[in-house]
Amino acid sequence: MEGNYANIIVDISHEKVDRAFQYKVPASLKGIIEEGMKVQIPFGRSNKIIDGYVMELTDKTEYPIDKLKEILDVSKESISVQSEQVRLAVWLKRNYGSTMIAALKTVLPVKEKVRAVEKKSLSLNIEKEQAKELLLEFEKKHQVAKVRLLNELLENDKIPYNLVTGKLGVTGKTISGLVEKQIVNIQVENVYRNPVKLAEANFRNEKKILTKEQQAVTDAFKKDYEAGEEIRYLIHGITGSGKTEVYMEMIDQVIAEGKEAIVLIPEIALTYQTVVRFYRRFGNLVSVVNSKLSKGEKYDQFKRAENGEVKIMIGPRTALFTPFRKLGLIIIDEEHEGSYKSDTMPRFHARETAEQIAGMKHAALVLGSATPSLEAYYRAKVGRYQLFTLKNRAASSYLPTVYTVDLREELKQGNRSVFSDRLREAIADRLGKKQQVMLFLNRRGYAGFISCRACGYVVKCPHCDVSLTHHFGNKMGKAGRLVCHYCGYETAEVIRCPKCSSKYISGFKAGTEQIEQKLKEEFPMAKVLRMDGDTTKRKDDYEKILSAFSNEEADILVGTQMIVKGHDFKKVTLVGILAADLSLGANDYRAAERTFQLLTQAAGRAGRDKLPGEVVIQTYQPEHYSIVHAANQDYESFYEEEIAFRELAGYPPTAHMLGIFIQSRQEAAAEEISKLLAGQCKAIFREKRVLIIGPAKASIEKINDVYRYVIYVKHKEYNRLVEVKDFIESVLEEKKDAVKQISVTFDFDPMNGF
Repeated sequence: MEGNYANIIVDISHEKVDRAFQYKVPASLKGIIEEGMKVQIPFGRSNKIIDGYVMELTDKTEYPIDKLKEILDVSKESISVQSEQVRLAVWLKRNYGSTMIAALKTVLPVKEKVRAVEKKSLSLNIEKEQAKELLLEFEKKHQVAKVRLLNELLENDKIPYNLVTGKLGVTGKTISGLVEKQIVNIQVENVYRNPVKLAEANFRNEKKILTKEQQAVTDAFKKDYEAGEEIRYLIHGITGSGKTEVYMEMIDQVIAEGKEAIVLIPEIALTYQTVVRFYRRFGNLVSVVNSKLSKGEKYDQFKRAENGEVKIMIGPRTALFTPFRKLGLIIIDEEHEGSYKSDTMPRFHARETAEQIAGMKHAALVLGSATPSLEAYYRAKVGRYQLFTLKNRAASSYLPTVYTVDLREELKQGNRSVFSDRLREAIADRLGKKQQVMLFLNRRGYAGFISCRACGYVVKCPHCDVSLTHHFGNKMGKAGRLVCHYCGYETAEVIRCPKCSSKYISGFKAGTEQIEQKLKEEFPMAKVLRMDGDTTKRKDDYEKILSAFSNEEADILVGTQMIVKGHDFKKVTLVGILAADLSLGANDYRAAERTFQLLTQAAGRAGRDKLPGEVVIQTYQPEHYSIVHAANQDYESFYEEEIAFRELAGYPPTAHMLGIFIQSRQEAAAEEISKLLAGQCKAIFREKRVLIIGPAKASIEKINDVYRYVIYVKHKEYNRLVEVKDFIESVLEEKKDAVKQISVTFDFDPMNGF
């Protein structure tokens, strides 16, 4: 857009991103200057010429026009990495709804310079003959420390400083004296911290022979890449089909062209195994970034990338903003994962943001999953992505045999244990054969919904086909109730099952700790490891648990969804899925999709080597299509049923949704502004066939004394929702004095409740 004025950030290398300065756009630069562009401006009383970045072009000014200075020129240097990051921040703000500050802090994950690690070394500053003469003099004077140092320097041209002060026992004072007399030099070298400590990985440029399916994908990539085609691939490969080998072949191609690659993985828990595999292939060209790194480690990884010292960056969505100068490829592994969607402002999705970055950098984008998100598969179906399918497992292994156990029948037979008879027998069998077992507790989405253990019935909204959330009563006599957070429907809490009248109707209470305890009671000789939020709080906990299990230091690994994502353990021949349908109860239109993905991924951990695998799925709803298709490992059939539901209900990806979240410490104020915004949107956008739902109280009405309301907006076109967002922002700007104590945030195509 054009504008008469530009709001400019003058320093984005530190935390000075909280203020922009306004400048006039001279007539000679109108139509040339764009948001995100680097420009030269006069700054301060001395009008020192410095660089700045254009945050916004506008026709509004909050200052007297005669007080504003003019932009001098567009920076003559080529587009810098920071300039591209600012352009990306502008895009995030516009497409996801955010302050410019929040968008900048997202694309600049390391905003302040961290003190470098210094590596000191000593060397002689005089000729060796002169040093030998001094050595004799020091010996006569019995200056033993100086004698030790000179002897060592005569043997070695350079000695590490810490070796001199440690092993040689020479004090800093003695060293300083020799430096002052110009006998010795101190060299200081900045050393980047490297979080990849994988000497045990035995780097040997490991490269495997590809299957015909894998080779077909890599051949297509090579042909398209060399031809300069826009590459937007989706690889749908069953668990164990060797997608990682395909990724590495693609990266080989990109690096050979002098470019760099970003590999996104969904969880920190995947980092260790993934980095080992890539390190075995690419060695020190690989680095990693994640939230467990220290500030210094994180800063150094981005500096190493910016300086071209690493060519491959691996990590969760933060790695997407690695400041590579010659980015050639972005890979999003397990692209279906919900962790690729940010839960803080701006609530961006890594998939769409990666598309934007790939477009800016003219880079390839490759997505991969055994259970693609409906959004990605839908785009492949309509031709936006090119679809490749890997239908067979690599390394001559086969998909496991899957058994579905109806827990309603177990209850009828008097088994109230968390383990079905089939699962208990299978565990005992594997322990006897010295094979390993993984037990996955599907707790995703369990909180708040009500289900019946006798018949599997889940209390749902009659209008939205999502589960009702249980709001508990209080000691003051207020009765509990069940609420839908999509349309506001309410009903009284239930005491008996409306379908079978059973009294066994409630929320789910078991956790991984209880499962671990039950295992120890029933299988006292088994070694059990538990992996969940409580056991992975420290920096290296993930790697320690996974390494211990991989090294067969435990027989059984119990955990939540973090244990079923991408891990490859050769001795695991049994996977037990406890309470498989818990995630079906979530008050979320994606509940069936998430359940199918979790069960399919969990089942895929079994039988990944030569030993055959078995999976036991325990469920109260064995007839549900997501469980039936997961048991059959049949993605296509699941997709067809689920996309029909989404089309009928107007949910993504066949349409788009915008969540508008209002929060305030004053309940009346939050309710008032929610009704105002919903009312004005309905009046303005009704003729444009935009559906406004709400306002309604959020799924958790109050957190830390902050009241929460939500409005949902639906329309086929994403840009129409952006118009709604822009309109609301303009309303809030007009009423900024009245809404100072109110927070309004936006979430496009929300993946989590509020």
